[in-house]
Amino acid sequence: MYINGPGKEHNNQSQHRYDAIVIGSGISGGWAAKELCEKGLRTLVLERGRDVRHITDYPTATSNPWDFPHRNRMPLAFDEANPIATKCYALDEATQQFFVKDAEHPYVQEKPFDWIRGYQVGGKSLIWARQTQRWSRFDFEANARDGAAVDWPIRYNDLAPWYSHVEKFVGISGNKDGLETLPDGEFLKPWELNCLEKHIQKSVAANYKNRHVIIGRCAHLTDPQPIHYAQGRAGCQARHLCYRGCPYGGYFSSNSSTLPWAAKTGKLTLRPNSVVHSIIYDEKAGKASGVRVIDTVTQKATEYFAKVIFVNAACLNSNLLLLNSTSRRFPNGLGNDNGLLGRYVAFHNYRGSLNASYEGFEDGYYYGRRPTTAFMPNFRNVDKQEMSNFQRGYMVAFSAGRGTGQPTTETFGAHFKESLTQPGPWHVYMMMQGETVPRYENHVRLSTDQKDPWGIPQLVTSVGYTDNDVNMMEDFLTQGAEMLDKAGCKNIRPSDDKRNPGLDIHEMGGVRMGRDPKTSLLNAHNQLHLCKNVFVTDGASMTSTGSQNPSITFMALAARAANFAVDELKRKNL
Repeated sequence: MYINGPGKEHNNQSQHRYDAIVIGSGISGGWAAKELCEKGLRTLVLERGRDVRHITDYPTATSNPWDFPHRNRMPLAFDEANPIATKCYALDEATQQFFVKDAEHPYVQEKPFDWIRGYQVGGKSLIWARQTQRWSRFDFEANARDGAAVDWPIRYNDLAPWYSHVEKFVGISGNKDGLETLPDGEFLKPWELNCLEKHIQKSVAANYKNRHVIIGRCAHLTDPQPIHYAQGRAGCQARHLCYRGCPYGGYFSSNSSTLPWAAKTGKLTLRPNSVVHSIIYDEKAGKASGVRVIDTVTQKATEYFAKVIFVNAACLNSNLLLLNSTSRRFPNGLGNDNGLLGRYVAFHNYRGSLNASYEGFEDGYYYGRRPTTAFMPNFRNVDKQEMSNFQRGYMVAFSAGRGTGQPTTETFGAHFKESLTQPGPWHVYMMMQGETVPRYENHVRLSTDQKDPWGIPQLVTSVGYTDNDVNMMEDFLTQGAEMLDKAGCKNIRPSDDKRNPGLDIHEMGGVRMGRDPKTSLLNAHNQLHLCKNVFVTDGASMTSTGSQNPSITFMALAARAANFAVDELKRKNL
C-alpha cells in the first residue's frame, strides 16, 4: 500500500497507528521493513524523498551515450551549482535524478565534509557500489584490543547467522577463500580475475605470507536461485550501468527486493515525501509513542504512532533526527543523557591511490563490465598492534584493464580510426579503503540559527582527518608501489587526492552500540539504552568502521534487531 499525500488519509489518530514505523527505505530500512512485515507487524515505512518504483522509474536504464544532451556528462552550470554532489563518481546525466543537489538540503560544514545523499524510495541502495564483505572476529574485537572507542557489545559469532540470512536473500557472488580476516559467506558463482590480475595475485602470494588477493564479493546475481526468481529478479548482465537502476534486478536494491517482498505480506504501508521531524517521547509511558512528519509537498505536519520505531535514515540523518527529538526528559536529544549523541563519527579513508602500466599479456582480454574488482583484506594490525605510527589498517582494491586505442602519432584519418578499435596497453589502478579510528572530536550537531526548508535545524559537520589517517595512507602508498613493482608494473604513480571526509559515502557512528549506557547510546540489540522501543540499525549504530564495505553489516544488524524486536513485543517487553 502506498500513501502519496495526506489528502488520501484519515486524520484521526486511530488511522495513524501501526505496529511498527521504519524511518528510511534504503538498504537497512528495507531490511527492517521486510523482517517486521514477514513477522506480521503492520509496518509504516517513511521516506523523505519521492517515490521510485522498480523498473518503471529507471528512465535511463537502457539509454545510449548519444541519447543524452551532453553525452552523459553534466554541464558546467550544474557542476558550479553543485560543488559537493558533483564530486561523486556515480553522478552523471543518467543518474542525476537519484542524487540530492547541494541546495536541496543545506548543512553547515564546520570542517569540510562532502555529504552525498540519495533521497528517494530505495535511498542509496539504487546507487551504492554493491561490495559486500563480512566483518571478521578481529574487527569486532579491535576496540577492546587497542583501547580505541569502546568495546563492541557483540562479536562475530553473534552476527554470523544473520550475515547468512541476508546473503541468501540478497545474492552475493564470491569465492570461498578460507581467510580468517575476511570470513566466507553464502556465495553465488564468483566473477573472475583477468589475466593481469591473476599475475599480480601470484606475485603477491609469492612475496608475502599474510597478503591474499581475491575476487571481490558483490551483491550481483551471477547464478540466481529460486529465492531470487521469487523476488522477480534475474541475472546480472555485466553492463555496469547499475547506478541508473537495474531493470533486471541483477543487483540488490530495496526497490527490487526487500520492499516488494514486504509489500507481498499485505502489512506494508509506504509513505514517500515524508520528512520525519522528530520522534515523540511519552513521558508517562517512558518510551517513544510515534513520530512527527512533514509532508514535503503540502508542508503539512502529521503524527504517526507505533509500538516500535526503527531509525534507518542513513547515518548523519539518523543523528540529526535523534538530536532534534527533544523532550522534557531528553532536552539534548532522545536517549542522550551522556551527551555522546553525534560524537565519534567515523568514515573510510580513500585518499591514497596508485596508477601503473604493464607491458605484456597483449593477447589477453576479458568479458563484459565486471561489477567488482580484486581485493586484498587488511594485513596491518590485524590481531595485534604491529605498526608504530598508526592504529588499525586498510583493505586494498585494484583492477587491471585495457583502454581503447593502440598508440599512434596520428590524430585523424583511416589508420587513426582503425587504431581506436583495438585494445590499448594494460593499466592498473589500486586504491585503499582505510579504517579511521572514532574520535570524540569528530562529531555532528544541530545548528542553533540555521534551518532547512522544513524548519528543522541544519546539521553541522565537524569531522576531519588525523595524523593516524595520513600515516596509514603513506604506508599504503609505499606498500602498494612495492607490490606493483614486484609484479613487474611500470610507471607507478602514487597519489593523495586529499578528498574531504564524506566522499567515501561510508560515514558511521554517532549513535554507537556499546555495553555501558554511560559510554554508548545503543545496546547489543541496537536498542536505545534509555528508550527501549527505538532501534537504530543503519551506519549511525557502528562502534568502529572496520576496513570492509559496511552495507552487508548494516543489513545483518537490521535483520537481527527486527527479529529481536518482534520477540520482545510478544513478551510484552516493549
